[in-house]
Amino acid sequence: MTTKLKTKSFYQIHPLTKERWVDFENLFGVRGACGGCWCMYQRLPRADFESGKGEGNRRAMKKLVAKGTIPGLIAYDGDTPVAWCSVAPRAHFSGLERSRILKPVDEQPVWSITCFFVAKSHRRLGLTVHLLRAACAYVKKSGGKIVEGYPVEPKQENAPDVFVWTGLATAFKQAGFKECARRAETRPIMRCTVGV
Repeated sequence: MTTKLKTKSFYQIHPLTKERWVDFENLFGVRGACGGCWCMYQRLPRADFESGKGEGNRRAMKKLVAKGTIPGLIAYDGDTPVAWCSVAPRAHFSGLERSRILKPVDEQPVWSITCFFVAKSHRRLGLTVHLLRAACAYVKKSGGKIVEGYPVEPKQENAPDVFVWTGLATAFKQAGFKECARRAETRPIMRCTVGV
């Protein structure tokens, strides 16, 4: 899928498959995105995530991808991977089940968007909005009907990037999501219906 950003560049957005694993590694770098997370924070029990920071979490993600699970989408600027969006059925994220503020809103099956990682060179260009739209298209194509996200709505403007890894509520609104619940002042739960 191709999406056009306001920067006039064309970005390709693709599911993370075995064939794209090296691109994912290159995007996440030696630090594994943020503190060795490798986007496993919501996918593993907390103790396993903490003990696996770095190489252990990288191996856990690689194992998911190797068995054919698609854990999210990668955006490319030309041939260079520049951004990531984690999207999968909510059941893939055990961390959401343990969260008091992110517990299920209702009984409807949803796909969850749990995090973003954007290369420094491509931040603050609106890329997350395009990733959100691509995630909705991907979920619809995969047979899902509701996409749910857990962004932040920080009290301060220009919050440090490390604090907005779940996305900003403003980006979700621009992508057509609507708030459906809020159990903490700065943490709305937002949804977009993509199928009937």
